[in-house]
Amino acid sequence: MISIFYKEIHSFLSSLIGYVVIAVFLVSVGIFMWIFSDTSVLDYRFATLDQLFSIGPLVFLFLIPAITMRSFAEEKNKGTIEFLFTKPLKITDILLGKYLANVTLVLFSLLPTLVYYYSVYQLGAPKGNLDTGAIIGSYIGLFFLGAGFVALGMFASVLTDNQIIAFISGAFLCFFFHWAFTYLSRLPVFAAKYDLFVQKLGINYHYTSISKGVIDSRDILYFLSLIFIFLWLTYLQLEKKK
Repeated sequence: MISIFYKEIHSFLSSLIGYVVIAVFLVSVGIFMWIFSDTSVLDYRFATLDQLFSIGPLVFLFLIPAITMRSFAEEKNKGTIEFLFTKPLKITDILLGKYLANVTLVLFSLLPTLVYYYSVYQLGAPKGNLDTGAIIGSYIGLFFLGAGFVALGMFASVLTDNQIIAFISGAFLCFFFHWAFTYLSRLPVFAAKYDLFVQKLGINYHYTSISKGVIDSRDILYFLSLIFIFLWLTYLQLEKKK
């Protein structure tokens, strides 16, 4: 697993992929935080990082499938997946090595945003007038959301040998599990009776809950369950391929 992890990280950082991912995330969020007048921190009457955590999932919706689409689709297209299977590696080693490498890249994209936290911290009146608990919770929620999107994207990648199809499928899965359940809960058939249950099936409900600064074990369990289920489905597809 460690060898696969290092191989993937080296692949990211020895090419433009890793740097483009980090740059795109920072620039996208930065535009909303500092430039667009409707969402700019400079036009708010209070110091906040809400823009980062509201636009973050939308950026990840496109960015993470772009990262994960090559995880298995590229290996299958080039025929190197069979080469990996001949190595003394378990399928779980290949799967977890690639998964952890992708999650690490997501973490790398989040770390530079601490510059935004420092900037808003300095802009507060008085200095440091921020809800730090909610911000920490939001960072944790955004990380788990990214980790969940990685699992969804890798599952989409293992289903095809075409990276474009893997990207589109991954983006659809991320959109569906994040936003679709919120809209489904508003349908008349679920309204007033099952709407809350349907909402809890989606990522957005648990992400919003963690973003309030309250780390509920049920929200963490949801993300871990989502990650486990889709990694397990990916494992089954790899086992079938082998």
